Amino acid sequence: MEAASKKTILRIELWHGLMLLALLATLGPAKLIEPVGLLIGGLFMGVNFLLLGYGVAWVLTPLASRGRVKAGIGLLILKIAIFLALLTMLFFRFPVDAISFALGFSTLLLAILVEALRTRIKLEI
Repeated sequence: MEAASKKTILRIELWHGLMLLALLATLGPAKLIEPVGLLIGGLFMGVNFLLLGYGVAWVLTPLASRGRVKAGIGLLILKIAIFLALLTMLFFRFPVDAISFALGFSTLLLAILVEALRTRIKLEI
């Protein structure tokens, strides 16, 4: 995997973690969210993104053989199935606040947007 793509993935994860902590610090004491649900949603999406990012980068390397691409696609499909099963189990077996979970889940999208804007501004300067 290229060093630039590794750095981008890690920067997005850093933004994601900072946003989760900021939401927890601002909305948690006011009891507007359930902190556990927020952290579970953020952790769920953070791990999913990390595995997806590294998995896709592993499959798309310039020297990837045909067998490696097939194995990578199979592993990505398996990852999706496992994460959907975990998500289903989480909501049906444990009392997790859906709004807090969705807020934690959505912070990754905001982190990706912030990193894209940061990169764009850096390129323009």
